Amino acid sequence: MKLMDITTSEKPSLWIFGYGSLVWKPDFKYKRNNVGYIKGYSRRFWHGDNFHRGDKDLACTWGIAYEVSDSQMEESLQYLNVREAVLGGYVTKMVEFTPREKCQGSLLALVYIATSDNPIYLGPATPTEIAAQIAICRGNTGHNIEYLLRLAEFMRLYCPEVEDDHLFSIEAAALALVI
Repeated sequence: MKLMDITTSEKPSLWIFGYGSLVWKPDFKYKRNNVGYIKGYSRRFWHGDNFHRGDKDLACTWGIAYEVSDSQMEESLQYLNVREAVLGGYVTKMVEFTPREKCQGSLLALVYIATSDNPIYLGPATPTEIAAQIAICRGNTGHNIEYLLRLAEFMRLYCPEVEDDHLFSIEAAALALVI
């Protein structure tokens, strides 16, 4: 498969893929965005990031890719590197992003990914155990329940045909604890 050139006209741009809080709260300037997915990664709640509130495999992870223009790139990357790498412990990778719209080709995108090498990596747990942790945790940007519910809402609104069993089973377990 040939990847599309990520440049538009003469000025380079960068696509940044978000699959967590970046889907509803990017907090950086961007030119446009696209809903779609990356293959080979699964969204997992195995990261103990208590400042803000994936594990590689054969699945795919849905989210939003944001195109950042040349003039927005430095500021956006500085912000995201603090938010995701310094405070969150994520590493960056370039991945193939596939837009939801079939008429658009794949493109390269930067993604911030949690790994098991991170000191705040918690590892696998049952949905009930993860929900119990989420229900009691709060960070500088809000309660972890908000993160979970907003992410589930994004999936239902923008990717209704995608069944994210991990996400939705944690959501159900968390709601059972707080309602």
